[in-house]
Amino acid sequence: MKTLIVFVFGSFLIYGAMAQEAQVEQKAGPEIAFAEEKFEFGDIYQGDKVEHVFKFENVGTETLVITNVQTTCGCTVPAWPRDPIAPGQESEIKVVFNSAGKIGRVTKVITIVSNAVNPNSKVTIVTNILPKKESDSQ
Repeated sequence: MKTLIVFVFGSFLIYGAMAQEAQVEQKAGPEIAFAEEKFEFGDIYQGDKVEHVFKFENVGTETLVITNVQTTCGCTVPAWPRDPIAPGQESEIKVVFNSAGKIGRVTKVITIVSNAVNPNSKVTIVTNILPKKESDSQ
């Protein structure tokens, strides 16, 4: 019985030490944390330009540098900070979406490339594009 108790107690100690080590390794270096990773515009009309600002914080221990922000097409244009972001500092990425030539439900993924421990973070915008308003087509 003593052996079983020692084994169980020892297992908990080892598991706890491994969990603490994993947490420390996860936070070492810059880390980007978004306030929200998805934004839905709802219904818009074909030809509308809409924009959204994704706020984030460097929750890591070292300076964050965003090297690129990639989109899947020219209809989505990002603007991001070019200066390094210190630990604890907040910043933002602005995304402008042009719905010209699009129709129906659209999802656009924006990939943020950086030196963070999560080097390819992603945020998403979603919208439903309705046909042009009658007054716009005359």
